[in-house]
Amino acid sequence: MMEKQSQDTVGGGLSVKDEDVENENLTEMASLDEEEEDEETLPHSEILDIFEEGLARLVQDPLLCDLPIQVTLEEVNSQIALEYGQAMTVRVVKADGEIMLVVQNATVLDLKKAIRRFMELKQQREGGVKHVSWRYVWRTYQLIFQGEKLEDDKMRLKDYGIRNRDEVTFMKRLRKK
Repeated sequence: MMEKQSQDTVGGGLSVKDEDVENENLTEMASLDEEEEDEETLPHSEILDIFEEGLARLVQDPLLCDLPIQVTLEEVNSQIALEYGQAMTVRVVKADGEIMLVVQNATVLDLKKAIRRFMELKQQREGGVKHVSWRYVWRTYQLIFQGEKLEDDKMRLKDYGIRNRDEVTFMKRLRKK
């Protein structure tokens, strides 16, 4: 029995079976390294094209078809949250009547942040103004819902009576005399 065991082992105490498994693992690792090298040789522009194609297929989904082609992860998550009833749509009426998505328990500050993100993305996509002073915007303009000013940033939209698909007006503040 000892003779058979000594014949089945090689060098450092590995059996012939163990050596075969070890060789297979090394072969797999070498082929993975080759695949990684092949992936690394793709130019950035080709990788970007592949990504954009996948993204274009993603936004063709009926739930996501309202999103722009250059969609962000935040926009996808917001749209999914809306579909699951975890978010609501608030239409902010100014000149363009844009639509914002905010979570169900959003505050006035959350709505302001959504407006800011929306406008920054819109400017990025359309090549508009590079910088907006949001401090100036909120000193000069205000949000109004059914005649009531949304002045308390910490107050929830629901507490103002704002529900899904309601309109909030974005208008210039009246100067005090």
